[in-house]
Amino acid sequence: LISGPAMRIMSLRDGSKKMSKSDPSDLSRINLIDDEETIVKKIRKAKTDSDGLPSEVGGLAGRLEADNLVGIYAALASTSKEEVLKEFGGRQFSEFKAALADLAVSRLSPITHEMRRLVSDPGYIDSVLRDGGERDGVVAEETMRHVRDIIGWLQY
Repeated sequence: LISGPAMRIMSLRDGSKKMSKSDPSDLSRINLIDDEETIVKKIRKAKTDSDGLPSEVGGLAGRLEADNLVGIYAALASTSKEEVLKEFGGRQFSEFKAALADLAVSRLSPITHEMRRLVSDPGYIDSVLRDGGERDGVVAEETMRHVRDIIGWLQY
């Protein structure tokens, strides 16, 4: 969902801090297991300033929270900040946040539903881990056999 190597998603409560699950405020981040209502609530409560959205990226300078929300929208929409501001420049944050919330829900809900499905089936998760461990064990044994040959250890 995140595009470009320079894209950093910052806290919804403080645009100078990274979005992190270690932040004590759950409102600072969108968790992949958040339901649609929670995602909408968090975006609606995201910190902004009193000015509307600028029409150009230069207008985001010094406006960390505004820049962050525009960046999140751009990442979720697989577009640029310039394109986002062409569409939303001059509008109030309340209108932009509603559009961002709709986009976030549409992009994150499938992930949320799949994560919840997986978490509710620990037997399936255990079987995937067991299968992966068995396959990795075969590869590791082959590698170790090769290493033993190289260093001259006898194989039993």
